[in-house]
Amino acid sequence: MATIVLLVLSNLFMTTAWYWHIRGGAAEVAARPLIWVIAISWVIALFEYCLAVPANRIGALNGWSAGQLKITQEAIALIIFGIFMVVFLKEPLHWRHFAAFGCIMAAVAFLFTGK
Repeated sequence: MATIVLLVLSNLFMTTAWYWHIRGGAAEVAARPLIWVIAISWVIALFEYCLAVPANRIGALNGWSAGQLKITQEAIALIIFGIFMVVFLKEPLHWRHFAAFGCIMAAVAFLFTGK
């Protein structure tokens, strides 16, 4: 459970670090100096690493394979990004998002089958 909680929190930080600066349309995005966007994103990403590394370590110590850890992280990332995209970036979800989510969930099921 700790692995999942830490992965969720780390993905909140990483999604924010990667995408916060594209909100508001082309004019607003262009007005943000790239060097500042990079610097701010690196600061945010530091917190992501402080959560993701322990999450993976705890998972490995509890018998998760590297593949299971990665595919779980990807599934969580897709959920977090979907929420972030709708709530923060104000972009709509389409059927393609749900289809992609289904494929990732199938990948999770494949990697955990037989464990």
